[in-house]
Amino acid sequence: MGLLIPQRKVQFMSEFIPSGGGSHTGWRASLQKLGGNLAGMVIPNIGAFIAWGLLTALFIPTGWLPNESFASMVGPMILNLLPILIGYTGGRIVHGQRGAVIGSIATVGVIVGTDIPMFLGAMIIGPLLAWILKQIDKVLDPITPPGFEMLIGNFSLGISGMLGAMLGYLAIGPTVSAISTVLGNGVQWMVDNSLLPIASLIVEPAKILFLNNAINHGVLAPLGVVEAEETGKSILFMLETNPGPGLGILVAFWLAGPKILRGSAPGAIIIHFLGGIHEIYFPYVLMKPQVILAAILGGATGVATFMVTGVGLVATPSPGSIFAYLAVTPQGDHLGVLLGIVLSAAVSFVVAWFLLRLSKSDASDADFEAAKAKSAAMKTGGQ
Repeated sequence: MGLLIPQRKVQFMSEFIPSGGGSHTGWRASLQKLGGNLAGMVIPNIGAFIAWGLLTALFIPTGWLPNESFASMVGPMILNLLPILIGYTGGRIVHGQRGAVIGSIATVGVIVGTDIPMFLGAMIIGPLLAWILKQIDKVLDPITPPGFEMLIGNFSLGISGMLGAMLGYLAIGPTVSAISTVLGNGVQWMVDNSLLPIASLIVEPAKILFLNNAINHGVLAPLGVVEAEETGKSILFMLETNPGPGLGILVAFWLAGPKILRGSAPGAIIIHFLGGIHEIYFPYVLMKPQVILAAILGGATGVATFMVTGVGLVATPSPGSIFAYLAVTPQGDHLGVLLGIVLSAAVSFVVAWFLLRLSKSDASDADFEAAKAKSAAMKTGGQ
């Protein structure tokens, strides 16, 4: 289901991370599959999120070009358009165009049943109702008389969609709203107690295991959207997407890593920092697992800097390149955002350089190929 990153980027990365598979079971494979499914619903609609983020950055009262008329589009887009697009995409993944239609219908139920952006609700009900319709079609299609296909098909979709919207309104919407409130309170508690940098203990290792989509698209981005709607920006968009830690690690490998890697590191730096493809540095970390400490400390440094300077983004930067970061940075926050990226890169570089210098053995071609194969296998989750 759904690509974690656009196909052209997968092809571009093939020089560095060849395709491969592996037998991976258990909780990690399940979480990777969940992350892939979430990403498959969100990533095709990132352009719409960016459009909303730019509208917010430009035209809300605290934006670059305050305009009450244009700002009136911000609320309807975040509350209605974006969840419906997610529900539509999730339904289409499961059951084609019919799944897309019923996913959109059902998503309206969760939207109307709550007063917060229903991204998580759309991610649940869109694929769920599409799957139910798929089972209904399997039963009805073989017994439908010739000439009645359109009639029965439309009525089965319409009735199922109506019931799905009612389910969303009565059950899924309120449940997801309660879950979002609990998660939001937990994140707010971390912010109030200046503990948000601790999140890097989870986020950075998760990125290496390709679990970042489940964390970012499933939890951080929906909560960030709610905060951005209220304040015009959110730090939650920055916890997983910061390119600084990966940049520092790649520079350290370039200057102090095994000789076999130094030639490829400059190209990887460009792909990672300018192109926003963070997966490019994962094989480097997998070959020297101790370097994950550099990613954690660099990520925590970045989050702490963002907190101290009080900055945030108006939308999720996707891909997580420096250009995407600057595009969704609100007026007056560019210095703090850049400072956080630079400091996180500096810390991760120093720590990674030190750890690599402590490593006594040099890597062979086989070591790096094994690390790339391992990274590719993790990315596919054994699928």
